[in-house]
Amino acid sequence: MKKILFATTLALSVLSCRESQPQNPPILENAVDNAESSVSSIVKSDYSRGGNLVNNIYGELLKNDKTLQDLDKRIADISNKTNIVLNEYTNIIDKSENYYRDAKNLSGSITDSIAKREIEKEIQNSADKYSLKNQTIKDLIKKIRTNQGALYEQYTIFKIRKTLPEIEKYQNAHPLKTDSLDHFINKQNKLMEELKKLK
Repeated sequence: MKKILFATTLALSVLSCRESQPQNPPILENAVDNAESSVSSIVKSDYSRGGNLVNNIYGELLKNDKTLQDLDKRIADISNKTNIVLNEYTNIIDKSENYYRDAKNLSGSITDSIAKREIEKEIQNSADKYSLKNQTIKDLIKKIRTNQGALYEQYTIFKIRKTLPEIEKYQNAHPLKTDSLDHFINKQNKLMEELKKLK
């Protein structure tokens, strides 16, 4: 076993010495590599850093496009205003609903069963009236939330469509060829053959 391990190590070190000579790169540099394009540099580097390439490429497109900047600003503004409007209404509704929940919890400690039933009925009547009175408001809030989700989805679709040509440019500038892989497989096969002959 030691002889096989030694022979394998020796064969690998001999081959690695032979392979340390500089070789031509498998894929030639191209215009995208040579150009100082910020979109190209993001495509080449951000994936390894765990960034979202769609958002990062779109961010680069934003830097030089006033129309995209305006659109992005309007979407951010409407999102912020949506949150402000919803918070204003939901805070009031939530306080009322919290009140009814707390009142019901407190009524649970009443030992007089008749008084307990009466106060619970009053609480429920008031809660029902409030809910009925504000049903239209709740429906509108729900619609605004639905629209907010749809707006975000449409913007995501737009960003993907806007950045697809950029990644396609990168792909076209970096055509993948089999030469390097074929050469590597040949090296693997050669080493396997050498190992088979060793005793």
